[in-house]
Amino acid sequence: MSRISKVLIANRGEIAVRVIRTARRLGLGTVAVYSDADANALHVASADEAVHIGPAPARESYLLADRILAAAKATGANAIHPGYGFLSENADFAEAVAAAGLIFIGPPASAIRAMGGKSEAKALMETAGVPLVPGYHGEDQDGALLAQEAARIGFPVLIKASAGGGGKGMKVANSAEEFPAALASAKREAKASFGDDRVLIEKYLARPRHVEIQVFADSHGNCVYLFERDCSIQRRHQKVVEEAPAPGMDPAIRARMGQAAVAAAQAIGYVGAGTVEFLLDTDGAFYFMEMNTRLQVEHPVTEKITGQDLVEWQLRVAAGEPLPLSQDQLTINGHAIEVRLYAEDPSKGFLPQTGRLAHLRFPEQGQHVRVDTGVRSGDAISIFYDPMIAKLIVWDKDRDSAVRRLEKALAETEIAGLNANVPFLSAVAAHPGFLAADLDTRFIERYEADLLPAASAPDATILALFALGLTLSRRSGDSDPWAAIGGFLLNLPATERIDWAEAGEEGATHSVMVTWKRGSFSIAAAGETLSVSGCLSSDGTLSANLDGRHVTARWVRWGDHVTLFYAGTTRTLSLVDPHEGAHADHGGHGRLTAPMPGKVIALLVAEGASVSKGQPVIVLEAMKMEHTLKAPSDGRVTHLRYAVGDQVSEGVELVGFEAV
Repeated sequence: MSRISKVLIANRGEIAVRVIRTARRLGLGTVAVYSDADANALHVASADEAVHIGPAPARESYLLADRILAAAKATGANAIHPGYGFLSENADFAEAVAAAGLIFIGPPASAIRAMGGKSEAKALMETAGVPLVPGYHGEDQDGALLAQEAARIGFPVLIKASAGGGGKGMKVANSAEEFPAALASAKREAKASFGDDRVLIEKYLARPRHVEIQVFADSHGNCVYLFERDCSIQRRHQKVVEEAPAPGMDPAIRARMGQAAVAAAQAIGYVGAGTVEFLLDTDGAFYFMEMNTRLQVEHPVTEKITGQDLVEWQLRVAAGEPLPLSQDQLTINGHAIEVRLYAEDPSKGFLPQTGRLAHLRFPEQGQHVRVDTGVRSGDAISIFYDPMIAKLIVWDKDRDSAVRRLEKALAETEIAGLNANVPFLSAVAAHPGFLAADLDTRFIERYEADLLPAASAPDATILALFALGLTLSRRSGDSDPWAAIGGFLLNLPATERIDWAEAGEEGATHSVMVTWKRGSFSIAAAGETLSVSGCLSSDGTLSANLDGRHVTARWVRWGDHVTLFYAGTTRTLSLVDPHEGAHADHGGHGRLTAPMPGKVIALLVAEGASVSKGQPVIVLEAMKMEHTLKAPSDGRVTHLRYAVGDQVSEGVELVGFEAV
């Protein structure tokens, strides 16, 4: 690999950390780039050198090719790895890297350009004999024509941004009546995400699986496929769970899909790592969706089953070396599953969350468990970038064993400070449909009631652990000494009432009575009284004895909130200030407020309009996605406080609303 000596990673977060890890193992120098928001980020600390490239918004830093090239020149890096996202599939950037005399660790610009537009890519694949989903991929974007084509294809149809991926600019229209609104939303999102509002339309298959093939090609004419990944479990058309190999995959279908993927790569003169994505129908037919001309987020599952480091392959191919292995040398060993840990609230339509990671703890890593992350405890999830916290990858000898590993690893994952999707992922991992590998792209929709059940009230054990942790923390000497005294009275038991509130639920409060009794506590909650004792360590480990039953939990306080990790579950409650009064509104019920900072991109009602509960009222763009906010109850819109294009802060009231 003598042609490459120092690599600049033109990306951030977990992918930058991932690339740095392999580059350093191979003895290469590493350079990170960072924005204002990432000055103290893990990827900056992981690299040998780091260069500041601009303000927090990606368009003012990570998307500026000239600043990245200047950083490479200043540090003497002679190769650039684009990671995924940002400039990784930007043909102009690949050409600029080459023009600067640097090595681009990715495919040729011509290959990126060939697959950059979905419509153009499908035309190429049709010529190469790769099967396509019935649809419209033309250049004419007249709304009436698109509606006519949708009717010809037959509803439901999928509207997709021609210039992008990752679920951005992707909408489903179930009928001709729904089509205009879905088209407008898809075009807005496509324009905002990719600067190009062109769309294509495809038949929406009833129960397809999303199966993708990992391909790799070198500059010597060799091309192989490293088997497949099943990425069917998705929310908002974005992958959440990925596994390799695809469960129940017929070897003959695997071979045909692999050969089709190789044909697709060879048709465009591909070099490097790429992924050819297919929809696999229930009858075994498969259809080309798109080709991602980069390394994928889910590449670790392929690494686990093949025993290969795909970043090392990328570096060797970019340095001009042939592929390390031929097709007949590649084999599948065991089963791997990856889940993406996101800062989001699944109960609110997977709404992205922002905030600081008050506590972050992952399971122990080894042969069976791997964690790829770009954040540490105390780091912030900001509005500027994708809200993924980490990727949790497990491997074992077969799928059943891998699923058990996944359940255990999720139970040992602790995230506090903001909402995360760990409980949701645990529900997926334990679901009978997942255990039976009954997978398709509407898995979450089909099992929504099971995966997103209504929150139940905490039982006496949970409330006792919340109250015990608080009481012990106050008596530890780390807090206000007067608070530590509690309700002590000479020769009498000291009793205190502690009120806890469920986040975002009006009126959902739980009272706990704690009585101090000479070295132990009596805790009354949820209709039970327990004799409790225990200790709280500095890392939040709570060891408790509840009526003679020993239990262990993790107790983490952040501000007025406490998160409890116990028996594989996560629960967050808020301390209620007794001076607020019993009827304080903790959930903002009846108000339409911004769930996060963002930009108003559409007003769907007029001032004075009467609306029904659940009716769409306003559309915000935040964290690279559109979020449609709905009326909290029946009522009337009295004021529209912001106009289209206005930036809004988290928590501001967007619409004056009068409930009826």
